[in-house]
Amino acid sequence: MKAIETKKLTKSYGKERGIVDLDLSIEEGEFFGFIGPNGSGKSTTIRTLLGLIFPSSGTATVFGKDISKFGPEIREQIGYLPSEVFYYDNMRAIDLLRYSASFYKLDKSHTDKKIHDLASQLNLDLNKKIDNLSYGNKKKVGIIQGLLHSPKLIILDEPTGGLDPLIQQKFFDILKVENKKGATILFSSHILSEVQKLCGRVAIIKEGKIIKVEEISSLIKNTYKRITLDSAKVLKETDFKIPGISDFKSTSGSVSFLYNGDINIVTKVIAGQNLTNLLIQEPDLEEIFLHYYKEGE
Repeated sequence: MKAIETKKLTKSYGKERGIVDLDLSIEEGEFFGFIGPNGSGKSTTIRTLLGLIFPSSGTATVFGKDISKFGPEIREQIGYLPSEVFYYDNMRAIDLLRYSASFYKLDKSHTDKKIHDLASQLNLDLNKKIDNLSYGNKKKVGIIQGLLHSPKLIILDEPTGGLDPLIQQKFFDILKVENKKGATILFSSHILSEVQKLCGRVAIIKEGKIIKVEEISSLIKNTYKRITLDSAKVLKETDFKIPGISDFKSTSGSVSFLYNGDINIVTKVIAGQNLTNLLIQEPDLEEIFLHYYKEGE
């Protein structure tokens, strides 16, 4: 069964674009990345899956159930962390989390244990009032709230804002444990190094449309190479007029570019450039992401 499946999912806001004909399929147990800049449609997709807004057309299912027909039932199985968290300021963190837990049909002692265990790992003082917590500590409350009922699907929208590097790593470790237990994770982030480190597959969304869905390892290994050259002569972009070259950069005595094509063709061109050094690397996810956006592919 698919954890998430959308077909031609569209949400429009009058004349404003939301998402258009979104086809997305995420398997149960996947750690799936979702990337795109502000306004690309990530949050609209997430809010539609959560039933917070309704699609204009198309369909979406979560664990085989239509989001429009089974919204309350689906939400019981989802843990959600939005990019911004807002709470009742006068409540203590522990009281708010216990109140959240009361919405689920769970053993109170079990949820209390999980709340305290997660708070300990994230270094959160549960007795402080929400109003007295920093932004990062409010985000910790949101993490615990999203995970306390052991959801089958965890949806994270820019989850690491406000967290220091040490807590970020503890948070990632917690997510890996939940994923190993069988939870499906949809991880939406601007920080592409996080997506590359954690996720098996990734979808790139641009102007409300999915432009690429690929395993990260394949995306990096097979799509492009970053080639850097040092030469005894001055190299110019016109020296490399072959298809498949993009993102050409030139500094004193060195050039680099992304290449997607037959490696034998580019090596023939390189061989005539009086080289002093050659480096061929797999680009990181951020380079690939920027390439798709710059090139409009």
